Amino acid sequence: MEKQLMSVEERLESMGLSLPDKPEPSGHYLGAVQADPFLFVSGVTCKWNGSLPYKGKVGEDLSLEEGYDAAKLTTLNQLAIVKDVIGSLSLIDRIVKVTGYVSCKPGFPDVPKVINGSSDLLMELFGDSGKHARCAVGVSSLPGNAAVETDLLLLLKR
Repeated sequence: MEKQLMSVEERLESMGLSLPDKPEPSGHYLGAVQADPFLFVSGVTCKWNGSLPYKGKVGEDLSLEEGYDAAKLTTLNQLAIVKDVIGSLSLIDRIVKVTGYVSCKPGFPDVPKVINGSSDLLMELFGDSGKHARCAVGVSSLPGNAAVETDLLLLLKR
């Protein structure tokens, strides 16, 4: 008997995770734009259903571990947007690129380790298709005093 593969939603559930309510854009832009075969997902902060649990600068106000968890939240938010736009996470062929922004003091050396929260989650959910190109940048501030923001580029199945 052939083993059934778990859907992304089933993998999320098996990890004890769920998607939050889809975050709404905070300005005059779309949460995602589809340009076949790609989906560009706008930058999303680490809110959870409208509240912001991770505020301030990583390495100063928040630990590296809290920053990592904040990056995971950004990705869960983005997946909620993706599901709303395309209907199912199973329509994602691969994760192409993650760009991550970490609010931190100048010289903070662990920005990539923070954004690993996003990268690790995507690879756990999508396997080899979750491996992606990435940019991780330390910044002086983010909207709403958020600790982390990420954006995504996805390749969709045809």
